[in-house]
Amino acid sequence: MKRFIPTVLGLALVATLPLPATAAAAAPPGAPDGFASVAGLGLSGTTGGAAGPTVTVTTAAQLAQYAGANTPYTIMVSGRIAASSMITVVANKSILGVGSNAEIIGGGLQLGTTTRPGNNVIIRNIRFTDADDDSISVTNGAHHVWIDHNEFGPGYDGSLDIKRKSTFVTVSWNVFRGTDKTMLLGHSDNYRDDIGYLRVSYHHNWFNGSNQRHPRVRFGEPVHVYNNYYDNVGAYGIASTENAGVVAEGNYFENVAFPCHSTGGYAESNPGRLVQRANVFVNSGVCEAGGTVTEPRTFYSYTLDPAANVPALVTAGAGVGR
Repeated sequence: MKRFIPTVLGLALVATLPLPATAAAAAPPGAPDGFASVAGLGLSGTTGGAAGPTVTVTTAAQLAQYAGANTPYTIMVSGRIAASSMITVVANKSILGVGSNAEIIGGGLQLGTTTRPGNNVIIRNIRFTDADDDSISVTNGAHHVWIDHNEFGPGYDGSLDIKRKSTFVTVSWNVFRGTDKTMLLGHSDNYRDDIGYLRVSYHHNWFNGSNQRHPRVRFGEPVHVYNNYYDNVGAYGIASTENAGVVAEGNYFENVAFPCHSTGGYAESNPGRLVQRANVFVNSGVCEAGGTVTEPRTFYSYTLDPAANVPALVTAGAGVGR
């Protein structure tokens, strides 16, 4: 709905009125596990926009309006949304794809700004394509974030970056196809403010022909990487650097020349620590490991699937529409 507002010059300018809330299908069931379920920083877990109304969006402008609102919303993304830049997502939002065709193309989602936190956010069931920057950026101290059952194609920069004192995040049941800078965890070697943050769980993700950063970790501990399927990965699987502490367990590496970097450092980054156990390596190299790491069970309980079962479980269950 539009109205015309006259200016002092007698010309008409178009202004868009606020969009009404609309009914939408119920949000899909499920609750976060891993670090997104852990109480801390004033929250008992991750609930997203459950406290607010549900709306359906079909354009980037509508998505930006509700994602940037100061009140909770469950935002149902219907069909393909073309975005020309990063869309800011602030606290207490669920952004959920409708069916199996929800897509954000050309842009991405940034959780949090320096003045408006992106805490308590859920992103599920969306395909991200051709992002002009990151597909998803969790930044500026965002915490309690659940990124689940999405699909990522190649973009300009990172597919899913977590940085700048963000923490209590779970990344689960996603598919990364042909991505390059897949998942960065930690802003840079010099950003030591990340120490004590970056507690992230990565589980049941499918890295299908992707290249590097699955994840590439600086400073975070513990970072829990379990039951993921590394399938024909290019440069390397996991990198633990700058004294990060990573537990990698129950993963299945197939055709991965360098499954893990850690005690030898990586690129220009200093060494990190990595505990590896119960992983399977098929036509793959050695997982470089060493040092001790705080156990994830210190924070939450979980059930580890046998690594041999991971390819079938993940290829059948990860991604959109599942």
